[in-house]
Amino acid sequence: MSIVEIQHLKKYYGHARGIEDVNLSLEEGEIFGFIGPNGAGKSTTIRTLLALIRPTAGSATIFGKDCIRCAPEIAQDVGYLPSEVFYYDGMRVKDLLAYSASFYRKNCDARIRALAERLDLDLKKKIDDLSFGNRKKVGIVQAMLHEPKLLILDEPTSGLDPLMQQRFFELLREDNRKGTTVLFSSHVLSEVRKICDRVAIIRDGRIVNVDTVNALQDNGYKKVTLETRQPLPEGALAAEGVTSLSVQGGAASFLYQGAMPKLLTMLAALEPVNVTIGDPDLEEIFLHYYQ
Repeated sequence: MSIVEIQHLKKYYGHARGIEDVNLSLEEGEIFGFIGPNGAGKSTTIRTLLALIRPTAGSATIFGKDCIRCAPEIAQDVGYLPSEVFYYDGMRVKDLLAYSASFYRKNCDARIRALAERLDLDLKKKIDDLSFGNRKKVGIVQAMLHEPKLLILDEPTSGLDPLMQQRFFELLREDNRKGTTVLFSSHVLSEVRKICDRVAIIRDGRIVNVDTVNALQDNGYKKVTLETRQPLPEGALAAEGVTSLSVQGGAASFLYQGAMPKLLTMLAALEPVNVTIGDPDLEEIFLHYYQ
């Protein structure tokens, strides 16, 4: 069952592109990664989904309901953590979270205490006394306190130290096992690799690929590095299937997709003194889409 359906979604700010013809589908119970550099369109897509901004064209549904027309109803079962959190500085953490919990039709007190304990968050402190990392913890608790069916996270780990990141991932996995669907937007590829089932890569406002993390790393691409005694002549590796090429003198590295005999023949003609052929990591595959 699809929890989120996005069809031909477009958002322009005047003449400036936000997103262009975005199509995505999130299945119930998955942790879905949404990756791309800053400015690629991740936050615009999320804000449109949440009806914080209106689309220029296209449509989106959550739980089968139109994101714009049914926004208040949808919000009851959605938790959202923006990339930057801003609060009333004079409030204490527990008062802010109690105010947030008042919007939901359930008692969230025990859940707030449990999340705060896991994240080492002092509920008695004032917001303006908190570090950036602790403010991010407040945002995490605020997003998760009502145990939403869908959790939308925009750059959620910025400001968290490695220990807190690990605890946060544990919380996500626990809620996911209980049925929570997660949209995890990030430009930190190592995080996506650790936590996500599937991933969408967005570039210049368009989705350029959607696949499982494992499939992206096992899609026929090979990472090749080689060394030769003499500097490589210009164009020596300009062959079909070669991408992400880097050459420095007699050393080269590239991604290759194609028939292995063809690759081996090309390499043998260069008389290398050292060759390695292996599987690329997710970062290298991601960069391939941006070159």
